[in-house]
Amino acid sequence: MGRITRQKGIVYLINAIQYLIPDIQVVLCASSPDTEELKREIADKIKKARTRTKNKIIWIDRSIPMDYLIPLYSHASVFVCPSIYEPFGLINLEATACGTPVVSSKAGGIPEIVDHGETGLLVPFIQKDRRNFEPKYPERFSRDLAEAINSLLVSPETIAVMGRRARRKVEECFSWKNVARQTLEFYRELLGYK
Repeated sequence: MGRITRQKGIVYLINAIQYLIPDIQVVLCASSPDTEELKREIADKIKKARTRTKNKIIWIDRSIPMDYLIPLYSHASVFVCPSIYEPFGLINLEATACGTPVVSSKAGGIPEIVDHGETGLLVPFIQKDRRNFEPKYPERFSRDLAEAINSLLVSPETIAVMGRRARRKVEECFSWKNVARQTLEFYRELLGYK
């Protein structure tokens, strides 16, 4: 559902596919690469991933209109966001608004949206150092992503419960009415009004 850029971590999700339980379909929605070189790298990794698994891998390499995006989110069992740097993560909010639990890296502002064990699962993420957002242990990060995805896929009941909680959280915390109220409260506080 995003751009092909290093910060989105799609490489680690592609690497995780080989560890997923069999007989599932993986839909990768990634377009608008930062460079042609990166697009070729991702295409090559997807090609190799297809040889390492019997799971069906579908790559949608163009932007998806909202009319199609909502059904994609809504019909997914799990939405995965492997971002290694994400100030907020709007795609996670979109997925939860559609009642789809999220598996994501515990990076940046993502934990503001995904409540671990409630609305999805957060995968531990350790970056190399302060200046390099790449994972310190890339193989472990990919395996941890797969483990979290698998743990949900084997439990449709958990997916259903997390999906309902995710939708409720969006309604309670991220509706436009709620955002407007919080913004007004912030300005009142700044101006000294109670």
